Amino acid sequence: MLVVDDNVPCRRAASDVVRVADGFELSGAARSGAEAVAMTEKLHPDLVLLDVRMNGMNGFEAARQILQRQPETVVVLVSAWGEETLGNGARGCGAVATLHKRDLKPTVLNELWAEHGPAPAG
Repeated sequence: MLVVDDNVPCRRAASDVVRVADGFELSGAARSGAEAVAMTEKLHPDLVLLDVRMNGMNGFEAARQILQRQPETVVVLVSAWGEETLGNGARGCGAVATLHKRDLKPTVLNELWAEHGPAPAG
């Protein structure tokens, strides 16, 4: 999993949640949308937790670029803003869900993956 947030404490907190969540492995942490696109191409994470509001390339554009290059990647937007505030940008970028930063917990990651991750083989 790749965590993307330009705010250092938020990036660390999200990374810590991933580290303690069963079944997830942190493959990297990026501090910008452009860095997220580059790291996704290099690391091929199954899941990207992507902050929406970042300087330079915002999360909507980063999600579009990530999914153009690797459509199998599951992108979840993470924001301090409510979904109603994010509007059509969240729906139009290809992300499977929007999550408020305060709701980021290991159980929520497992629920998101169960709902939006690839179907189990077999």
